Amino acid sequence: MSTSEMNSASSPGEDPVSPPPVTTPPRKASVRLQERRGSNLSLLLDVSSLGVEAVCSVTTPKEVWLQLLHTSTRPLSHTLLQQADLDKNTLNVEYQKIPPNFVSTAELDVPGHAMKDRYKTILPNPESRVILRSPDEEAGPDRYINANYIRGYRGAPRAYIATQGPMRHTLGDFWDMVWQERSSIIVMVTRLKESNGEKCELYWPQPRQRREEQEEEEMSQFGRFLLRVKDSQEKDGITVTDMEIQLSSECRPVRHYWFTSWPDHNVPQCTAPLLRLVEEVETYSKSLLQSSNQPITSPVSGPGPIIVHCSAGIGRTGCFIASSIGCQQLRETGQVDVLETVCQLRLDRGGMIQTTEQYQFLYSTLAQYSSQLQHNQEQIQNQQNSEDQISIQLHNLQLDSTQSGKN
Repeated sequence: MSTSEMNSASSPGEDPVSPPPVTTPPRKASVRLQERRGSNLSLLLDVSSLGVEAVCSVTTPKEVWLQLLHTSTRPLSHTLLQQADLDKNTLNVEYQKIPPNFVSTAELDVPGHAMKDRYKTILPNPESRVILRSPDEEAGPDRYINANYIRGYRGAPRAYIATQGPMRHTLGDFWDMVWQERSSIIVMVTRLKESNGEKCELYWPQPRQRREEQEEEEMSQFGRFLLRVKDSQEKDGITVTDMEIQLSSECRPVRHYWFTSWPDHNVPQCTAPLLRLVEEVETYSKSLLQSSNQPITSPVSGPGPIIVHCSAGIGRTGCFIASSIGCQQLRETGQVDVLETVCQLRLDRGGMIQTTEQYQFLYSTLAQYSSQLQHNQEQIQNQQNSEDQISIQLHNLQLDSTQSGKN
């Protein structure tokens, strides 16, 4: 990213890592260079005028980046994960080798998208971007939102949506996306304002202090939707707000998790709050799946993607999603592949996990979760051993009692 580009755009919470500059040799008159930017086609050099019959295939930097994102892997057991977390230099080298896969304006063929982008250099990957369909009652073209579908554990499609923090003129688009995707969970990993300016517009009703005899619910109009706050509780840096979103006569529940203890331009001092957020969101998501009584033939299955955002929608957002996927890996398989997970995220949305410090914090978070799992397993094993010992003792007493009766 050039200095002029950086100055022309608002700066996100953490400066994204730009792809290395690509140098192109001077073009010769006898060689025609054809390039389709962002495609998976190789560059073809037509050298027929030089008397060479064969056509040479040259791999583009974009293709190299995509190949690395598709193939990079480093599966780690519990023990190896603990060791990797302590080796910060190796983690730094590993992170720097992950292609950022940022999207250029030329690759995003959406006229007028810039006015809806919070940061000019943070754009949604075209292949996985969310497209807002026009409401049935308002026939018109599809609309743009800076958001991507993100695969989850074992590549589950559309498990999450990563998006930027809503702006004043995109509030309606944000709630259109929530409604369209039937999302029941929103995770917000930023404050509204931080030391370097506004990070996100307030996009939901704020509960007011009211007397017990007042029974009115807080409600506000956002775009074409009416939102009501049903309940709001704060604990250990996480505010959980249960809302109801209404369009015409249809109402749906939405739970909003607001994680406010992530410091600006830094990472949390401990991993416990983020792990608790991951656990609470996962527990609530499972409860929604269990309570869903959709018939087998219903076109709607489950509560929709979990929407996650910070300010740019790639740094802290990526940390939360990667932590959630990694915790599932550790529980289900006994190992985790942080490198592969981050590469998968960047295939879906460029720049996910924005700094080396965030990458190291992700390793620390999963290493802490790994220790908790092992500790719990040891407790279960010790309890099982104790129960087995008691069963053996009872069995021996019964045998002794039987023998005494016979005598």
